[in-house]
Amino acid sequence: MSDIPSHHRILGTLTDFVTGEELVDTDDERYRQKLARYLVEVKGYAKEELEPRQKIETLFAGCFVVSKIELVVRLAGRPLLLLRYGPGSLVTRERPTLAAARVLEPEMIIPVAVISNGEDAEIMDTVSGKVIATGLAAIPDRAQLAEMAAATPPLPGPTGDRREKELRILNAFDVEGCCVGDACALPHAPEG
Repeated sequence: MSDIPSHHRILGTLTDFVTGEELVDTDDERYRQKLARYLVEVKGYAKEELEPRQKIETLFAGCFVVSKIELVVRLAGRPLLLLRYGPGSLVTRERPTLAAARVLEPEMIIPVAVISNGEDAEIMDTVSGKVIATGLAAIPDRAQLAEMAAATPPLPGPTGDRREKELRILNAFDVEGCCVGDACALPHAPEG
């Protein structure tokens, strides 16, 4: 567990549903745990098929950003669904979620991208970028995702300029400004 100060309300610690690790308990982490539990208990995935806390690191114009991916669902070793969490409005988080699904795995895109605030969800086709369904209930269950995988061959991930553009999108959308330009109240923060 991290002792790094945060702008999030710290509620203690909790045990990660998928891995059993001890994590900092925040309101956002509770939603992340709710989503993981939903995928296992309602949608039929095994815990072993879920890869939590993936990340993509980018550096453009001197701005280093760590983009977080809450869960990647892998069936038979193939990444098929990427889920990101973001509080509030989902529409503003669609584009970086698609970018993450296109570049997390360098050799192939992850065909289904999901953005959720823990109460609602948008399910997107990564290739077209279109929202294909909404609501938590519309997240594909294990059987649906396995059927889709059998019918769809893996598609190669973007390379060259196209990959760089997707990484730049992640960098721009996922940058976190500390205290919206004001002095940071966190001790020893470079912004303070």
